[in-house]
Amino acid sequence: MTPTRSNTTGPLEGLRVLEFAQIAAGPFTGSLFADLGADVVKIERPDGGDGMRSWPPIHEMEDGGSFSGNFTSLNRNKRSVTIDIKKKEDADRLRRLIAKADVLIENFRPGALGRSGFGYEDCKAINPRLVYCSITGYGQDGPYAGKGAFDVTVQAMSGLMSVTGEQDGAPVKCGVPVGDFAAGLYAAFVSLAAIQQARASGEGAHVDCSLLGSLLGISALQTSQFFGTGIPPARMGSKHPRNAPYQGYESADRPFTIAAGNDKLWRDTCLVVDMPELAEDPRFLTQSLRAENQDQLSAILQPVFYTRSASEWLAEFDAKGIPCAPINDFREVLSDPHVSGTGWIMKTEMPNGADVSTVGFPVGLTGFEYSIRRRPPALGEHDEEVMTEWQA
Repeated sequence: MTPTRSNTTGPLEGLRVLEFAQIAAGPFTGSLFADLGADVVKIERPDGGDGMRSWPPIHEMEDGGSFSGNFTSLNRNKRSVTIDIKKKEDADRLRRLIAKADVLIENFRPGALGRSGFGYEDCKAINPRLVYCSITGYGQDGPYAGKGAFDVTVQAMSGLMSVTGEQDGAPVKCGVPVGDFAAGLYAAFVSLAAIQQARASGEGAHVDCSLLGSLLGISALQTSQFFGTGIPPARMGSKHPRNAPYQGYESADRPFTIAAGNDKLWRDTCLVVDMPELAEDPRFLTQSLRAENQDQLSAILQPVFYTRSASEWLAEFDAKGIPCAPINDFREVLSDPHVSGTGWIMKTEMPNGADVSTVGFPVGLTGFEYSIRRRPPALGEHDEEVMTEWQA
C-alpha cells in the first residue's frame, strides 16, 4: 500500500538539501529535513552506497535482492544519487548540485572532503549562500579532530557511560545510539538557524557539530552538578540524585517505575502503599532528605511492591495522579494503545513493493499533516531525475 499524501507537503518545502553522509548521525539529520518537506538528495557511492543498506533486518526482494529495515527508518522521503567524487564527470555533477543546494550535510572525518575538493571553502566558492553542516565525533579542530569515532566511543569519552548502569556494576552505554541522534538534532536545528541567516545576508555558514559536544550539551544537569560540587556524578541505576522515590521497582510479576517528584506526590505514595506514617518519618520529610536516604526508603518500599502485580500498583498510582509506567520492551510500547492512537506508527513502501511499519515524525504541527511522501530510495534510483530537476 502506497502511503497517502497529505494536503501539506511541509514547512520546509522548497529547501534543497544534499546529504553526503551515511549510517546514523548524518542520515538522521537529513531525515528531519525530509520529514518536514525539504527535497533531500542522498549522495551515495556507486559501490554499495550508505553502509546501513546492509544492516539487518533484511527484507528479501522478489528480484533476488534485499533491502534493510534499518536503512528504511532513516531514509524515507529522500532521493538517492550515486556519485564517485574521484571521477571528474561525477565531481562536476556534484558541483552542479552544490550550486543549487541550500544545505550540505556531511559526516566524514575533518579534512577528508577537503582533500577531494569538496571542503567547506571549496563549496562556499561554488555557492556562497550554502550552509555546510559537518558532523564528526570530536569537531573540526583540537587534539581529537582526526580521531575515529562511533557512538559507543563518544558515549565513553563524554562521561555518559560513567553515569549509566547500576551503582555497583560496570559502566554501560545507553541502549539507543544517543550520541548519533543528539548530534543529528543539534545539527538540524543549527543548520536551520544558519539558513535563516543566509537568507537575510546572502552568506552561508559552516556548522561544526560534534557527537562529543552534543552529548555534553544534553548532560547539562550532570555537568552543572560537577561544576557546583567538584565531584563527578556517579552511576545510580534508575535512581535520581535529587528525588525519591523516583526509580524502578520490582512487583510480583514485572518491573515498573514511579516518580513521586514533589512532597504532595510523596504523601500520596504513602497512602497508596498504606503506610501513611512514612510521610512523617524524619528521614523522608523533604525531597532532599528522601534523595539522601533513598536506599533506606527503597528497602522499605520494595518488599511492599513485591506483594502485588505491576498493573495493580500502576492503577493505584494513576488514580492518585502519581507519574508511573511499566518498563516496556519495544514490542510492548509499539503495540501500546496510546502509541498506536497518536498515528506515529505508519506504513512505508520498500523498493520491492512490500510494506513495513516505521515510526514517523513524532511531533505535531498545526497546519501540517505528516506523511511519508517517498519510500526509501534504491541506490542511485534518482540519478537522472534529480540532475534534470535541479538544473531546470
